[in-house]
Amino acid sequence: MRDDDILTGAVVEETWLTVEQMATICTVEPQWLRHHLEEGLFPRTECVAGTWRFSGEHLRRARRMREMERVFDAEPELAALVADLLDEMEDMRARLRRAGLD
Repeated sequence: MRDDDILTGAVVEETWLTVEQMATICTVEPQWLRHHLEEGLFPRTECVAGTWRFSGEHLRRARRMREMERVFDAEPELAALVADLLDEMEDMRARLRRAGLD
């Protein structure tokens, strides 16, 4: 799979993805994910019976981090910080919309 291949589909929050599935979807090597896990850059991940489980939230985060690293040659820690900030911005915008203040 090439970097510019487009994958479409829906991720259901109740569905868990494995390291291999996440790597395929994000077009990264499984080692990329394992390294980021070891560095603590995926908060709230679960390891059940030796298998890491990722949610749709983790998928969004991995894609953002990968993009920051690829496009801007960002260090993994910086890419994770940017992903955190983008998540916070989205949360704040959603709260403003719900409050009718957008």
